[in-house]
Amino acid sequence: MTVYIRDAVRTPRGKAKPDGGLARNTPQQLVTALVDALDARAPGSRATDTLMLGCVGQVGAQGGNIAVVAKLAAGLPDATAAQTINAYCASGLVAIGQAAALIETGAIDTALAGGVEMMSAVPFMADKAAFYTDRALPRAAQYLPVAVAADRLATREGIDRAAMDAAAATSQARADAAERDPALTRSRIAIDGLAVDECVRASLTIDKLAGIAPAFAELGAGFAEVIGDEPVTYTHTVAHAPPMCDGAGLAALTRDAAGARARIVAYAEVGGDASASLTAGFAAMDKVLARAGLSLGDIDRIEFMEAFAVVIAKFLRDRAVDPARVNVSGGHLAKGHPMGATGAILLSTLLDALDAAGGRYGLVVVTGASGVGAAMVVERLP
Repeated sequence: MTVYIRDAVRTPRGKAKPDGGLARNTPQQLVTALVDALDARAPGSRATDTLMLGCVGQVGAQGGNIAVVAKLAAGLPDATAAQTINAYCASGLVAIGQAAALIETGAIDTALAGGVEMMSAVPFMADKAAFYTDRALPRAAQYLPVAVAADRLATREGIDRAAMDAAAATSQARADAAERDPALTRSRIAIDGLAVDECVRASLTIDKLAGIAPAFAELGAGFAEVIGDEPVTYTHTVAHAPPMCDGAGLAALTRDAAGARARIVAYAEVGGDASASLTAGFAAMDKVLARAGLSLGDIDRIEFMEAFAVVIAKFLRDRAVDPARVNVSGGHLAKGHPMGATGAILLSTLLDALDAAGGRYGLVVVTGASGVGAAMVVERLP
């Protein structure tokens, strides 16, 4: 692609609780802070053709087309178009990918794209969609809570508790270490006094993880009709699930290479088997690598979304990849998952990791429920 990332920034991730570090803010305030930061770091970013935001919970504080609300709050030009996208947990990266595609086709010249999610204000599944309980659909298409789907995937794949404990412990340790490495947090913008990713729990070592009980059997029992006769062994604990949190991420995109941090080499967005939840990211990864003409061995840094511990454990088990290049500053299991913002936050994190390593190619992969996945390859510019 001939689309460039002038810069990408992110907020810290705050606990999705009334006393969380970002909870006093509105979604549009988070986006406004990132617009201001981008305009300071890459002057002129505010004068954009389009604002495209991913957001999953589009009700209440995030209703009314949050991209339009954020455009008005941030004081973007009247001519700026604004669009909100819900692609579940892939929303933030999908917004960036679709904005990049518009630039690639010549429809627009510049975009601000990313995502926002304030789970302290709009809890998970707050939209109360009929889909969540619709039993008229074919069983394979019916909604299954992601936590239950994660345990079903672990059972199908034969991924055991030890592998998931190892993934969670690594995520926590790396996230804790990243807080002491300014190079890995240079694009994280302090908000309302919060300057760290608030959910990190460095005390969760292998020994402590081993003592935590599985958490989702009771939830699974409520979806027995969807699961059917398939056996599911419940092994995921709360420590194997990404904490719910608040956050936002935003990238400034352009067709002009001057002063850009990176080039978008390729982007892929795919649908997958809805009954094999959390696996579409793998298909998106394979597709984007093929489009880029690269292999995992060519990639210097990877941000692979830790949707649940089973997903990152499967990636490290099944793919020929150097674990030292993957999620070097920790991942979702430690830092949390602000759903619609996740892909944009991971892209910003990836650019910091590439800069810190002096690497060339980076890959970000996101995956979600009901067959949602997206991936992007970027090339760092000197």
